[in-house]
Amino acid sequence: MKILVGQPKREENLEQLTYEIQKHEHVDVILYPESYVKSGKLDEVAGLAKKIETTIVTGYKDDQNLDRSFIVNADGEVILDRAKTPENDNLYMPSKAIDQQANMGYLLCREVFQGEEGLPTEDQYDIIFNPIGVGMFSEEQFVEWTSEARKIAKSRKALVIGASHADGSYRNCGFSIPIAYCFDEEGQDVLVSHNDTRSRMIDTNLRKVEVLEYSMS
Repeated sequence: MKILVGQPKREENLEQLTYEIQKHEHVDVILYPESYVKSGKLDEVAGLAKKIETTIVTGYKDDQNLDRSFIVNADGEVILDRAKTPENDNLYMPSKAIDQQANMGYLLCREVFQGEEGLPTEDQYDIIFNPIGVGMFSEEQFVEWTSEARKIAKSRKALVIGASHADGSYRNCGFSIPIAYCFDEEGQDVLVSHNDTRSRMIDTNLRKVEVLEYSMS
């Protein structure tokens, strides 16, 4: 399976997603960050997924400006759409979608810290996706976040893949480390991108990563 991991700038009209789809019409899955899509663009994303027969994993802001999960499959059908879990609650369900590509787990941004306890242990996962809003606000958070993702990869015996936007900062603090990562079933690095916003193509069979130099970011 080939997974395109994008780190776009925050934008209104899907410019980078559309651009990358034009470049890679035969990719199996596209991962984009939390809240990349605006609520008025959901049908357009579904149309793009159906047009190129690709699953798109991302997130969007609803009409109340609240974050929601979003996965649309290669037929243009929405297979996951739920609210983001509050910080001190148990992980909201569903947090899994069965797709023709894989059994997909889903952790929306900081839900990565609720995943170890929240993802049902009886479920089987091929890949767990972690769309992230903005980058890390410190080096310490970078280490904490990636360590938690590694732990989940090992415990669920699944690839765990995450990516943030190229721009923006936590609560507009003015400092951000854009992040993209992929850990294998043993928690080993397949990709760890620190402050490098180029898109990547991950081949999950070969466990190889290609840097896409054309990226608009």
